[in-house]
Amino acid sequence: MKIKTLLAVLFFSTGAASALAQSNDSICNVNSSISHEAVKAGNFKDAYLPWKTVMKDCPLLRYYTYSDGFDILKSFLTTTKGKPEYNKYFDELMSIYDQLMKYTPELQANIRGVRSVEKTLALKAIDYLQYAPKKDINLAYEWLSTSVNAEKSESMAPVIFYFLNTSLQKLQATPEHKEQFIQDYLNASQWVDDAIAATTQESTKKDYQSVKENLVALFINSGTASCESLQDIYAPKIEAHKTDSAYLKKVIYIMKMMKCTEQDAYFKASFYSYKIEPTSEAAAGCAYMSFKKGDIDGAIKFFDQAINLESDNGKKADYSYAAATVLASVKRLSQSRSYAQKAISFKENYGAPYILIANLYATSPNWSDQPALNKCTYFVVLDKLARAKAVDPSCADEADKLISSYRQYTPAINELFMLGHKQGDRITVGGWIGETTTIR
Repeated sequence: MKIKTLLAVLFFSTGAASALAQSNDSICNVNSSISHEAVKAGNFKDAYLPWKTVMKDCPLLRYYTYSDGFDILKSFLTTTKGKPEYNKYFDELMSIYDQLMKYTPELQANIRGVRSVEKTLALKAIDYLQYAPKKDINLAYEWLSTSVNAEKSESMAPVIFYFLNTSLQKLQATPEHKEQFIQDYLNASQWVDDAIAATTQESTKKDYQSVKENLVALFINSGTASCESLQDIYAPKIEAHKTDSAYLKKVIYIMKMMKCTEQDAYFKASFYSYKIEPTSEAAAGCAYMSFKKGDIDGAIKFFDQAINLESDNGKKADYSYAAATVLASVKRLSQSRSYAQKAISFKENYGAPYILIANLYATSPNWSDQPALNKCTYFVVLDKLARAKAVDPSCADEADKLISSYRQYTPAINELFMLGHKQGDRITVGGWIGETTTIR
């Protein structure tokens, strides 16, 4: 998507052409008519002087005086690049934006369709970035930041790309801006998500989705998206903010979003946040910290608290599954299965816990003195893997690979025949597994 094009569609409508009280000034009306017709004809040279007269003497005459001025001066900037007069036209372009913002309240009171001061400031920043002979990224960032933070309407979505891109350029010049850049990305993403949710037009929704994809690309390519980078940013600051709940929650959110839950910054932020206000996310962070330290019982205790503090069943399922994997890592098989089953109880279409249970069974197939019966354990393993595929197609590839691997360990039918079992019979796998399956 061409963001500039979308921006033009949303912002550059010229509004109504009705005149204000100054319309009685015949000289202003004549000059306005001459310049406007010349602009429509693409004759910017002849439009320039009468337009300047209207801007000077009748700044409230018509809204299209300003949009005509943008067209005139951008045309001049395109044709005079590298020439002495370029700076003069650039300064005039910036002054149009300043004058428009100055008179916006009066224009809005009398002409429908006049955009807000904040939107005008955003457009000024974008044209500044495009045309400035010597760019000051800090200034452009200040303008765009002011604009998008004040005006969070749906139509600001295209501007948000320029805002984050400028924040990235500021980061490249000033490494200390890294933490703010991450916050800018989070804010920008949320604003575009809100815009996508607010619009009812599919074509516009698609355009806004492209803006979101561009934001993600900027963030990934910024160098701040790695866990090491986030650790470097937040680790030195956690101690100083250990009583600042809002800051700690922000760190937890960002590091969890980026799947950086193995970093010390995440652990410390979770620990201090939990001390201030026990929440499910903070408790989960403490659980991961305990696991990393080898405290399995402590990890399970915190996962239990995370499950109890959480109201969303999807997240309850995730915490239960995490507890199951922790227990599996230390061969506490029966306990691990209990938490995997708990995860399934919270989210029925969750394939991963079924796969975990299948792997747990495969690691402990020996429950009988008869080797052929022990091999029947793998029928139960295949049952769980088939169930995983059935409820959750996203895990089908993993389940299929495991099915292919484990199928070779099932008993031959003649081995079971000697024990009085045949194909189609039901058989109960004993030991801690205690599940019934079908011989095939």
